[in-house]
Amino acid sequence: HYRRRLAKGADGSLDDHLKAHAEHAAAAAAAATTDDIVDEDDEEETEEMLEMDPKDWKEQDHYAVLGLSKLRYRATLDDIIKGHRRKVLRHHPDKKAAQGNANDDGFFKCIQKAFEILTDATKRRQFDSVDPEVSTDVPSAKAKGDFFELYGPVFEREGRFSNQQPVRQLGDMSTERAVVESFYEFWYAFDSWRSFEYLDKEDVDGGGNRDDKRWIEGKNRKERAQRKKEDNHRIRSLVDQALKLDPRMAKFKEEDKTKRNAKKNARMEEERKAAEAKKAADEAAKKAKEAEAASAEELKKQRQAAHKQLKKEQRALKVLFKNSAYFVAAGETPSVADISAATEKLDKIIAGTHDLDVLVASRTAIEAAHAAGNGMAK
Repeated sequence: HYRRRLAKGADGSLDDHLKAHAEHAAAAAAAATTDDIVDEDDEEETEEMLEMDPKDWKEQDHYAVLGLSKLRYRATLDDIIKGHRRKVLRHHPDKKAAQGNANDDGFFKCIQKAFEILTDATKRRQFDSVDPEVSTDVPSAKAKGDFFELYGPVFEREGRFSNQQPVRQLGDMSTERAVVESFYEFWYAFDSWRSFEYLDKEDVDGGGNRDDKRWIEGKNRKERAQRKKEDNHRIRSLVDQALKLDPRMAKFKEEDKTKRNAKKNARMEEERKAAEAKKAADEAAKKAKEAEAASAEELKKQRQAAHKQLKKEQRALKVLFKNSAYFVAAGETPSVADISAATEKLDKIIAGTHDLDVLVASRTAIEAAHAAGNGMAK
């Protein structure tokens, strides 16, 4: 952001600014006193650091060289400029020449190289991508402790490599489900700007002919791609492990299970009620059918009994006619004509009377009339 702001006015303004700073720092170095270079924020300069070979600049910690070990990738351009100034005031060759060390400019070259890299956005990003002082470790799957305290800082650390900002944060147990799912979706689609050009083992510009340069560049591209693949795998493994151990996911699964069981139980209850209703309906229909059949059977029996009784009554009536000598005068023997006439009347009575009560009444009336001597008339 600072680079863009400085460069907004005119192209090259930042480079001019940095060049002016370097020239000013060099001019001020010779006139600086010991008091000028004392700074309570200065980091300790180890003997190993002071004896570094400028040719091995890829092996040096550029932040440490400028006294910015604690800030590292969080250092602003102002921090880098101030750190560079402090180091130049202390280690400029002119300053050391005045102290009798005419050829002691190795560390100063390391300072200049560190300043060059850390003030160039592309080179600094390449160095930050492989900064050995920034951990790439992830917690063990068997690590004990609070999940959010273990994994929160790791995702925050890795989030600085994201091309998409702001980065989704891990949250805590109270984070809503949609936010948690969004977090894991973000990290499974993580787009990292991390690159590995800084680790190129061969300098393309130092190659021999064009074929050599082409071969070296191809080798570097292959190694970068492999490192990028391994880093993507590392991130994916981190997300997989976090997702597996996230207590919120276990809670969500349990909630889903409860909902599924509730739906299943509700469905089973509906099915049970439906089955019971069907069973009740089937039983009711069966009972109704059985009752109908029983009623029909009873009606049939009643009809059969009535028919039987009717036949019995008809026979009784025939017996009455026969025993009454077909209602001829007392002491007389009925002739064929008398029998025929009486039988014809009997047949008409039987054929015209299908009601048992009516037939019984008729028989009873005839019997009474016969007893009174006028059976034929009746």
